Amino acid sequence: MKWTNGIDLRPSVPLLCLGLVIGVGIVCWVWLRGAYDQNRQVRLRRLCALTLFLCFDLVLFGSFTRLSDSGLGCPDWPGCYGFASPMGAGVDIAAAEQLMPQGPVSVSKAWIEMIHRYAAMTVGFLILILFVETWRHGIKQLRSPVTHGTWRAALWCSSLSMFWVILQGVFGALTVTSKLFPAIVSLHLLGGMVLLALLVTQWFAYGGRPHAMLEKSAMDKAIAHSGQWYLGTWLMAGACVLLIQLALGAWVSTNYAVLACQTFPMCQEAWWPEMNFAQGFELWRPLGQTAQQEPLVFQALTAIHYVHRLMAYAVFGVLGVVSIRMIKSGYKWLGLALSAILLLQFFSGLSNVVMGWPMVGAILHVAGASGLVIALTWGALQFFQDQSAARSRLLKDFTV
Repeated sequence: MKWTNGIDLRPSVPLLCLGLVIGVGIVCWVWLRGAYDQNRQVRLRRLCALTLFLCFDLVLFGSFTRLSDSGLGCPDWPGCYGFASPMGAGVDIAAAEQLMPQGPVSVSKAWIEMIHRYAAMTVGFLILILFVETWRHGIKQLRSPVTHGTWRAALWCSSLSMFWVILQGVFGALTVTSKLFPAIVSLHLLGGMVLLALLVTQWFAYGGRPHAMLEKSAMDKAIAHSGQWYLGTWLMAGACVLLIQLALGAWVSTNYAVLACQTFPMCQEAWWPEMNFAQGFELWRPLGQTAQQEPLVFQALTAIHYVHRLMAYAVFGVLGVVSIRMIKSGYKWLGLALSAILLLQFFSGLSNVVMGWPMVGAILHVAGASGLVIALTWGALQFFQDQSAARSRLLKDFTV
């Protein structure tokens, strides 16, 4: 069944079997390692942590796929010229490479693209296992008043993660069939970051904690902040500016606007270079063109790059305050981790500008963005969880 829009479902069955084999192998390994532990919630937490790690790797490999111009290494989906691997598509790949020697198709690019799809299928299968197992055991726990709240949160999180990974699969297919349409690719990149945040939340829902709950004095301190210096407010502000910056960063990457400014802190020898915002932020248009099929002017790429750079100053300011407030509120290791990732983002972003967008620097920049998402989500969940526990304990002390 082959469609003219780039969807070819013939390799679906072998690809699903491959994902099943890899996923079952990972699940068995996790289950066997915890064979001594009969607590189903602990096993699910371990599997969720491994899935989060693999999803982080998938985001980085997706970045490598895009940066190596391998996004169309196999111009159909989900396979490669109707085959489950590039080995079966050798004749088609050779013909495409002969037709366009410097084009998007080659043997190496086809393998990079398909490895990315194999990894995505594996992560999707693991999220499916988490969803099924959570519902299979959680639905029984809802009847107990002791475990009702915990499992209800786990059921919601696993369902949302399952929905989101399906949505990511749809955008992955659209990325190929739309020939790297910038808006679609940007949404696919953002979706990967959201999936990281969802998996961190799901890990917490299974009862995950990086260390024991804060002592009474630290918890009291955590709920004492109010007004301008209230940590929860800063965490929410940090999440908002980070989300905006992630969207801008995805737009820079998908439009290949990184090298529009190759000096820092100035751009093109000016503090306010010539920019075309109308073209640069016209969202629904082909790659390198306007909606009227006219080539993008260089000033449009400059606008895309420079807005991302200006927003970075706000992100550093807000997240810098968040890290300081976290350290002062008893979350020292999380605050220090957030500060370290911010420094990584600064130097990797700077290397992309002054060193001509090296592959290592670009991937480190994506790793830093992913790390910020994980650290900020982790910090917010831990803070609000501790705050809720502290308030409950203080209320109990008051009633006694």
